[in-house]
Amino acid sequence: MTTVWVVVGTLALLLVGSFGYVARRDRRRLSSDDDGGAARDARSAQERYAAERHAVQGDTWLRGRDGASG
Repeated sequence: MTTVWVVVGTLALLLVGSFGYVARRDRRRLSSDDDGGAARDARSAQERYAAERHAVQGDTWLRGRDGASG
């Protein structure tokens, strides 16, 4: 009888492990569409901020250069 319980317990562990693996894999796959859109929005905001910062730094450098030359 002990052998039967060991086999049933092993099968139950394999079943639960398989279910957990598939559930985690599917959750990661299903959430990627939403995460992709959020990542694109964040990346575009970051690039826009970097471009604005670069433009401001360029204006500051040119103002300093104009003041020193004249």
